[in-house]
Amino acid sequence: MKKDETPAYSAAVEFLYGLQMFGAHFGLENTFKLAALAGNPQEKLRFIHVAGTNGKGSTCAMLESIYRAAGWRVGLFTSPHLVSFRERIQVNRQLISENEIVRLVAEVQPLLGQFPAGQHPTMFEVVTVMALKFFAEQKCDLVIWETGLGGRLDATNIVTPLVSVITNIGLDHQQWLGDTLEKIAAEKAGIIKPGIPVVTATDKLAALAIIEEIAGEKKAPFMKVNPDSGIWIPDSLLGEHQLANAALALATVGVLQKQIPVAEANLRMGMAAVDWPGRLQLVTRPGGQTILLDGAHNADGAQALRAALEKHFGSERPVFIFGALADKNWSAICRTLAPLAAKVYTVPVASARTADARELAAAFQSANPAVAVVAGRDFQEALNASKDEPFIVVTGSLYLVGEALEQLGLAPGGAGERGLNEWSAAALPR
Repeated sequence: MKKDETPAYSAAVEFLYGLQMFGAHFGLENTFKLAALAGNPQEKLRFIHVAGTNGKGSTCAMLESIYRAAGWRVGLFTSPHLVSFRERIQVNRQLISENEIVRLVAEVQPLLGQFPAGQHPTMFEVVTVMALKFFAEQKCDLVIWETGLGGRLDATNIVTPLVSVITNIGLDHQQWLGDTLEKIAAEKAGIIKPGIPVVTATDKLAALAIIEEIAGEKKAPFMKVNPDSGIWIPDSLLGEHQLANAALALATVGVLQKQIPVAEANLRMGMAAVDWPGRLQLVTRPGGQTILLDGAHNADGAQALRAALEKHFGSERPVFIFGALADKNWSAICRTLAPLAAKVYTVPVASARTADARELAAAFQSANPAVAVVAGRDFQEALNASKDEPFIVVTGSLYLVGEALEQLGLAPGGAGERGLNEWSAAALPR
């Protein structure tokens, strides 16, 4: 238990940990049943449902900020969390309180006894219903609702949104979502509902064709957003890839303008105030050292990070502190980033699924034989070893970014809660 954590909250977190034994399975039956036992709170709410390979969190943050600036009461549901589990459920960017987590866990526990052996809800299913219950109690005008994994059979897909948003399609989670862009696109497009508008910034033609086909089958109005349509990027978010996310968020607001109006001044105010930690987040330490934190955990994310480094820090060669999960395509990430590095420290991340730091080091060395690469024991050791370096990039996994935020004093304590991001799953049923 952390020193500022109540015993009741610690017990609630332990209960959630205990649900991890049920793994993660794909299907909506459990979530529909649990939501019904909780009074179907989703029926009292309006949603923007957001799926995609990259950019979901940033797009959700933009939408939340815009609608909040317009005076609406906005719920935000995202995953994974960087440090504290409470990050996943927010109202008007206020994290859900420890007391509310304790209460919601206590209220959902008796409902779980109504599931037969072998069909116990998973942690994500339970948390999804807890979030729905909380948002309904808080009388949110709108909920920005991010998928966990995929879309079609993701627990979040029990809602009928006002609009479905698909940021983009890339190769990630292939072992669960499929090994081609077309298969992954079909899973993400599973959030499309009959007659409900769908907006996407997907630029890969094979994936776009699948999304458009599914939208057509469901008679869902379809909009493809052009990321180069002169949309500004919030000052708080670096990276050209944020153009597509910004264009997508603004197009979504436009689609819903009659139902949930936003004045132009509020839209601009909301975009200017966007805050989304751990994604190209720039930190200046007291001694002048610059640290860039970015959870580039797949090949497309690494390309976006590289483009941002080349544009904004072209004259500098950073020291990388890099850690990744073993089930990610970390070799492709290493190949993308290695040419930019002055030095690399590879470290394990705080997960049972961590990639071996020595294997990561070998991949960096192979991609750039001229760079000095050190396989370290942990993030703190790497940070201490690079204390005199002017520019550091911490990347490769959101687990590592979360640890960095905590170690740097930029986030409340929650090391015991990062493990709640752990899960395992079987392949999707077809």
